[in-house]
Amino acid sequence: MPLAQISLWAGRSLDEKRKVVEEVTEAISRALDYPKDNIRVILYEIPKENWGIGGKLATER
Repeated sequence: MPLAQISLWAGRSLDEKRKVVEEVTEAISRALDYPKDNIRVILYEIPKENWGIGGKLATER
């Protein structure tokens, strides 16, 4: 059973998260010829103040 784990900044709408899950599931299903019902997607929402980019917090960029 494929499992995709995706980290993203907190604050996305339910519709945006729904679209990500649908499209990632579709891509995995297509690439692996795997049934969608057996694919799992986990979204990890991380606050920007807990995310570093280029040595700075995302909130400071």
